[in-house]
Amino acid sequence: MTTRRLLVPAALGAVSVLALAGCASGEAPAATPAAESTVADPIIVVTSTNVYGQITQEIGGEFVEVTSIVTSGTQDPHSYEASAQDQLTVADADIVVENGGGYDSFIDGLLEASGSDAHVITVAEFSHDWPGEEGTAHDHAEEEATAEPEATAEADDHDHDHEGEEHAEGEEHAEEGDDHSGHDHVEGFNEHVWYDPHTMEYLAEALAEEFAELRPEDADAFEANAAAFIDGIAGLEDSLAEIDAAHAGDAVFVTEPIPVYLATAAGLENVTPEAFSEAVEEGQDVPPATLLEAMNLLADGDVRVVIANAQTGGAETTQIISDAEGQGIPVIEFSETLPEGQTYLSWMQENITALSDALSE
Repeated sequence: MTTRRLLVPAALGAVSVLALAGCASGEAPAATPAAESTVADPIIVVTSTNVYGQITQEIGGEFVEVTSIVTSGTQDPHSYEASAQDQLTVADADIVVENGGGYDSFIDGLLEASGSDAHVITVAEFSHDWPGEEGTAHDHAEEEATAEPEATAEADDHDHDHEGEEHAEGEEHAEEGDDHSGHDHVEGFNEHVWYDPHTMEYLAEALAEEFAELRPEDADAFEANAAAFIDGIAGLEDSLAEIDAAHAGDAVFVTEPIPVYLATAAGLENVTPEAFSEAVEEGQDVPPATLLEAMNLLADGDVRVVIANAQTGGAETTQIISDAEGQGIPVIEFSETLPEGQTYLSWMQENITALSDALSE
């Protein structure tokens, strides 16, 4: 398989939101809404990346105006430096959608510096792997499947209300005890939760509920949009189940943890040395012994596919890709932001199809 060249992250706006409070100097491009709303008094939503921006637009439809801060495939959200214009954008928001888990810490700085009173949805908190949750959201959903319809609806409402209330109580991020500088990775947690389709199902439901609270007259539209999106998620999960049926236990090597949720859902085994993917994600050198271990894994012939991050990488990642291609191991690339012209569902289906095709080579 021909491998696309890794993109080196471009220099981002150097204007720190904490250094400039007030008018933007124009050094960083201003974020603009993905689509101007045609209704009066739309819900203003700001999302950290265009992945969440597209999902938000799909659920909110014409009743929301969505602005995503990180939209370029050459930007690494981990290290994005927010601008004064970003601060102004967040200040006007009704709702802010962040990934959380240390992935997009610039959002916390923007919320604090802008004095925003927006409600914040932290998507990572919907993950079954979120520290302290122990899969309660997913387990709860499975338990509801056997409940009476009325009880199920009430329990689901309570589940999302509870999660929203918890976050609302802690929306002043400066009081949460987190260090908001740099990449504040949560130990032991893979923050790339948008690669878990089931977590995105919870996000869709939460968005529909949030929007319905602000525009109750349009609640039916939000509910219908969320239902259609969740139907699409079911299609993704069907495709993952097909991979599982044909390739359960096959070994994959990932240069960074972004595709791990998807690979796990497909029944694949991630054999990457943890120290390798962590070093690459943090922008650090991979220890020589770890690089040798990784190269030996490829040489052993058990790895079926290498999955690289299209937006970050260094010499060690290039070495792994080169070795894999030299040994006839398929290499595919997944990105962190939504490619132009794609929806979340079409993008994930494309990734799943690429993975399936590579495993079948």
